[in-house]
Amino acid sequence: MCVFLSLEINEICCAVSDGRSLLLSACLVESTEARLLERDVLASRVREVEEENRQIRLQLSQSQGLAAQPVEGNYGNQQWAASADTGPEDVENTAEERANHSECSRSPTAEKCELIHVACVCAGHNASRDVVTLVKSILFHRRNPLHFHFITDTVANQILSTLFQSWMVPSVQVSFYDADELKSEVSWIPNKHYSGIYGLMKLTLTKALPSNLSKVIVLDTDITFATDIAELWAIFRKFTGNQKQVIGLVENQSDWYLGNLWKNHKPWPALGRGFNTGVILLYLERLRRIGWEQMWRLTAERELMSMLSTSLADQVIHWNSPKKLRVKNKHVEFFRNLYLTFLEYDGNLLRRELFGCPSQASSESTELQHALEELDEDDQCYDFRRERIMVHRVHLYFLQYEYTPTDDGTDVTLVAQLSMDRLQMLEAICKHWEGPISLALYMSDAEAQQFLRYAQASEVLKNRKNVGYHIVYKEGQFYPVNLVRNVALRNVNTPYVFLTDVDFLPVYGLYDYLRKSIVQLDMANTKKALVVPAFETLRYRLSFPKSKAELLSMLDMGTLYTFRYHVWTKGHAPTNYAKWRTATTPYKVEWEADFEPYVVVRRDCPEYDQRFVGFGWNKVSHIIELDAQEYDLIVLPNAFMIHMPHAPSFDISKFRSSPSYRYCLTTLKDEFHQDLSRKYGSAALKYLTAQRNI
Repeated sequence: MCVFLSLEINEICCAVSDGRSLLLSACLVESTEARLLERDVLASRVREVEEENRQIRLQLSQSQGLAAQPVEGNYGNQQWAASADTGPEDVENTAEERANHSECSRSPTAEKCELIHVACVCAGHNASRDVVTLVKSILFHRRNPLHFHFITDTVANQILSTLFQSWMVPSVQVSFYDADELKSEVSWIPNKHYSGIYGLMKLTLTKALPSNLSKVIVLDTDITFATDIAELWAIFRKFTGNQKQVIGLVENQSDWYLGNLWKNHKPWPALGRGFNTGVILLYLERLRRIGWEQMWRLTAERELMSMLSTSLADQVIHWNSPKKLRVKNKHVEFFRNLYLTFLEYDGNLLRRELFGCPSQASSESTELQHALEELDEDDQCYDFRRERIMVHRVHLYFLQYEYTPTDDGTDVTLVAQLSMDRLQMLEAICKHWEGPISLALYMSDAEAQQFLRYAQASEVLKNRKNVGYHIVYKEGQFYPVNLVRNVALRNVNTPYVFLTDVDFLPVYGLYDYLRKSIVQLDMANTKKALVVPAFETLRYRLSFPKSKAELLSMLDMGTLYTFRYHVWTKGHAPTNYAKWRTATTPYKVEWEADFEPYVVVRRDCPEYDQRFVGFGWNKVSHIIELDAQEYDLIVLPNAFMIHMPHAPSFDISKFRSSPSYRYCLTTLKDEFHQDLSRKYGSAALKYLTAQRNI
């Protein structure tokens, strides 16, 4: 007997009355008898399923140490005990295993090295961040190769493609499909759910995914796994061989869906709890054979005549969402801790090989391996050279980002990098600079979550959408400062960039002043680097000067100083501060050894040299590249920035105290000059000569 269980568009299905099985079979929509089933038959079937699930929940609640056991032995299997028949392979546990687990039987796993396919619909910045926790939990438990299929919008595609490419996890394949091409398939369905049109795209997977893909596990982005996904994949074996079982679902577990928690509580249009589409097993090959695309469309059209719109989509208590952490549940602590564990788990630890399962290495990993093999481990500077070729995980646009290009083509982005100890500067920078900002943050997974909480709690930061935050995850012993800078530089959306450091505050109005200067100095057609003079204060509380006149007054009073004049005069002396005091028009300065000004240049400027890590020569080398490529250094007369005081970084302390660190930095400088000579010929001799004369 075939029974229609759910009126929600996302969960159109029919269930076979075969005891506890909720593996779903295809129903012929055209069948007049199926459409005219009487309500009492429906209600009777729902009551049977409700009673079965009640008994299962009762058994689970009586199990010893429920919350302390692995999830496959309790809550996780609670769902799947209600969604799959028990097979003979489920009772092969040893006596010891049976003693350590609840009465719920363990599902069979997939074949060794069998490729498991997983599909997700993911759109936007927030969903892209959520899906990382899901992927971590899958990778942590998995023992099989995986192929992720992501149906994404443009934003999620950029974020996730960069993340997986830089993550370089062995035996993991990733494919992307354009969600925009599928919108027309479901956009005609009225939908009130917050997931919007993307919550309905699971209906189109038979069309969206490759035609030769026969089976797939479909997941919401807000799920956390507590056991090997292979156990879920193995349930496909329980689908009968008569080709009629095509979809695997589980009943919603929460009483919220019953609609009787308070007066006028009607969240769900189906009888009973309905079925949860947060986890779906799709037998794609069979679905295509029975004409799934036509089937769901006809059913949707018929039901919308009475429902008018869909109100629920694909959300249940999946425990991979901040709001769901506040749900009241007797297992809440277990699930909260499980979610938070993977939220902050070091993703670098998941780059482990699957022993016994051969896989073809990507071209990127092959190149990396060859580069590592060419290094001499006995080299005193081996760690520095290894850092240069190390691939760090990168998560672009960690928070919501919105940018609208200007019409005049003069827009400029402030570009900087920072670590956890500079977070306190972000609010002040956003107040001083109203234009777009690109920030690369060097952090661990746990620190990235601390930053997220900090940004979400800040009224200043959460209201600024034109700031792109890009996480470069920590790895290795050094701070790869120029790699982090390059991540921020590569992800700029404006024609011009202001290359600065996060501990500098620009003068109010600098954004507009730079845009005017870009036009006046014809930067679109000339190679210029506009120098913004740098100053510093030793006071943590500073009445910030609103004009050049105020700054000069504070300079004369000793409240401000030219930047690093007392410890590193050569770094900014070529700016010619004496001339700047009275200058009213831009003036050109010449390059000098160790000059490291903060500049505004076109976006297509040279990148920073990534061999320089930590403290020392990271900006100097960049200015040399600009000069070698014949950029004119132009000082702006009414621009300035002030360095705010802070504790010295760890790498500065290391540089000052370690002879080995200084030796390797000198070695890297020499190699940099050699590369310049090969690249620019005799024109590069002045840089080497100037360096030797220091």
